[in-house]
Amino acid sequence: MASTGKRALVTGINGFTGRYVAAELSAAGYRVYGIGAMSVDRPDYFQVDLMNAVRLKEIVDFIQPNVVIHLAAIAYVGHGDADAFYNINLLGTRNLLQALSACTTPLDGVLLASSANIYGNSTEGQLTELTEANPANDYAVSKLAMEYMARLWMDKLPVFITRPFNYTGVGQAENFLLPKIVKHFKSKSPTIELGNIDVWRDFTDVRALSNAYIKLLHAKPVGEVINICSGRTYSLRKVIELCEKLTGHHLTIRINPAFVRANEVKTLCGDPLKLKSFIPNWNVPPLEDTLRWMLESD
Repeated sequence: MASTGKRALVTGINGFTGRYVAAELSAAGYRVYGIGAMSVDRPDYFQVDLMNAVRLKEIVDFIQPNVVIHLAAIAYVGHGDADAFYNINLLGTRNLLQALSACTTPLDGVLLASSANIYGNSTEGQLTELTEANPANDYAVSKLAMEYMARLWMDKLPVFITRPFNYTGVGQAENFLLPKIVKHFKSKSPTIELGNIDVWRDFTDVRALSNAYIKLLHAKPVGEVINICSGRTYSLRKVIELCEKLTGHHLTIRINPAFVRANEVKTLCGDPLKLKSFIPNWNVPPLEDTLRWMLESD
């Protein structure tokens, strides 16, 4: 696509989601700038710690972005350092918003990625954006705190917030559940250890999620909080069955009591109605298609 002449800033561009979001933005004609915590040799990329407010402002002033997708976060719920969740997810986001508010270029949109984790694990059924928050770990609390903090900037910046439910795809770390299952099938392991396999969850393809992010930037739902989800659920038992069907390999499932969560909710599903009110032509491929893509990747 021809260049729009507009600049996009993606924080956390080196992460699983960032790579796909950057590709979508490029395809939409943006010049994509990225920031991240790691040293990476790539064009239009800056290494910066979000806690370094002075350096962050210098970089944002240089880029003068038209749109921002803020993905940088400590995202692994099992991460050992609770302080890191609050430093990066809350204070780092505040530093970014502070830097953006000083930009001279008008911003079209600032997407802040929160998480459906803020709903917790105690509410059954289809969750809407009005479902009461009930965060159950430091990661979720830090994301909910970020949402509240961001409201302080909504009169100054075109901010909106997304709450993605589970999503997956090629390149996701193997400490996440579906990549772990896929890895066992690709290596033809005879067994796999899992927790409760009769829980049902909403899974989105990372490519569909990235596409939704760019479409939302064009829709400009400023001030809104929006679930990113398919509205469909699959049990982990069904995921195993789909992988067996796709590979012809049979796995013996061993339930490890250490992986079984107490009082785990049987079904967690997102309601995509609000999302589709902004981007009615958006859809998520069937999970079987996503799993096939993951199983066939190198």
